[in-house]
Amino acid sequence: MIAKLGMDAHWRGAIVVATGLRDAGMEVVYLGHATPEELVAVVTQEDADLLGLSSLSGNHLGECRRVMEGFAGADLGDVAVVVGGTIPPGDVPALREMGVSAAFGTGTPLTAIVTEVARLLDGRVRVP
Repeated sequence: MIAKLGMDAHWRGAIVVATGLRDAGMEVVYLGHATPEELVAVVTQEDADLLGLSSLSGNHLGECRRVMEGFAGADLGDVAVVVGGTIPPGDVPALREMGVSAAFGTGTPLTAIVTEVARLLDGRVRVP
């Protein structure tokens, strides 16, 4: 599942990543903009294995914290969460500490994202 955090108006990167994952043989649901509460509900309903979050507005720490707290409250600790966008390298340790599995900054090659997502899914998908 791929979603935009908060009111971030930038959608192109999320669509590119969703398309790249789909082209690699993964089933992808693009949710668009969503609140942390909506994400918890949809991830539960869709029985998603991984949630990819996109943020270009600088709100990633607060929004990811809310998502991870919602996941903990809904017993979704087995769902991997990755975040991408304008993520300063200095924020990565805080994201990891809150439970985010991977963070991809601006300019990360699509192949690196697909490879890491496949690794996080631990063989549940086949990457051609």
